[in-house]
Amino acid sequence: MWDDLREWDYGAYEGMDHGRHPSERPGWSLWRDGAPDGETLEEVAIRADRVVAAVRAVAGDVLVFAHAHILRVVAARWLELPAGDGSRWVLSPASVSVLGWEREIPVIERWNDTGGAPLA
Repeated sequence: MWDDLREWDYGAYEGMDHGRHPSERPGWSLWRDGAPDGETLEEVAIRADRVVAAVRAVAGDVLVFAHAHILRVVAARWLELPAGDGSRWVLSPASVSVLGWEREIPVIERWNDTGGAPLA
């Protein structure tokens, strides 16, 4: 089950600097276009939905560790938003985020907490 928390399969773009796009695909976006020989956003969303369902089935707190892209999709799905909305949140390495509830509404209690000064 927790294999569902593996990072997005970047296929042919594995290891590419996230700040660059492939020259053969101007305007490319992982969030919109996926990656050749890799996963689409819809496929990652299916995995994220299974994670959210499993976590919500537990009576207490759950701690998970994963890479940024899958966690951003999990957060979007936790909030019952489209998976692509995860593209709008930055998530730094080794940061802490907390998903929770305000009454019956799923919320983000803490996001991208690095324990230090805000990142520029």
